[in-house]
Amino acid sequence: MSIETWLLYSAAAIGLSLTPGPNGLLSLTHGLRFGLSRTVFTALGGVTGFAVLIAASLAGLGAVLATSEEVFTVAKWLGAAYLVYLGIRTWRAPAPAVARETGIDLRGRRASGLFMQGFLVAVSNPKALIFFAAFLPQFMQPGASFLLQFAVFGGTFAVVEFLYELVLAGAAQKIAPWLGRNGRWFNRVAGATFVGIGGLLSTASRT
Repeated sequence: MSIETWLLYSAAAIGLSLTPGPNGLLSLTHGLRFGLSRTVFTALGGVTGFAVLIAASLAGLGAVLATSEEVFTVAKWLGAAYLVYLGIRTWRAPAPAVARETGIDLRGRRASGLFMQGFLVAVSNPKALIFFAAFLPQFMQPGASFLLQFAVFGGTFAVVEFLYELVLAGAAQKIAPWLGRNGRWFNRVAGATFVGIGGLLSTASRT
């Protein structure tokens, strides 16, 4: 792979990460509720999920979803259901200020739970898998090592996405005092957005 191809891919990966999506919203929410240090686990879960999607798309699963209506529909509804579930949980979560007053230790959330939330949100959208299946072949070189290309493409996107999610979490932590005073409304807006994304996903088609 030439350095020019890698730079072009890196620019495309940055643009893709900057596109608003559920993983960015999740990192923003967790940055407020649990702080930057805990949201690292959320971001790690997210990039692991994206790595799985990239590997699956390179292995051909994205093409299967693009051509099989039944498989795509099952994956779509499972992803939509999880996002709606996450939205309801976020809506009902106590505001950070209220949580401190009632003795709830939000920073004590298990790292494995944060990681799994990030992972499940990343893999819950079959459209992302189809996107990677259509996006990555434009940069792949026929005959080159699959593992090497996966390491380069997956690793580059993982680093870009990880940094982006941490920036969002850090920004949320900076304005946490204001968000803490308005945390209930923030949770409701974030929760409604997750539900909305899940609703939009349920109407998605393969094209």
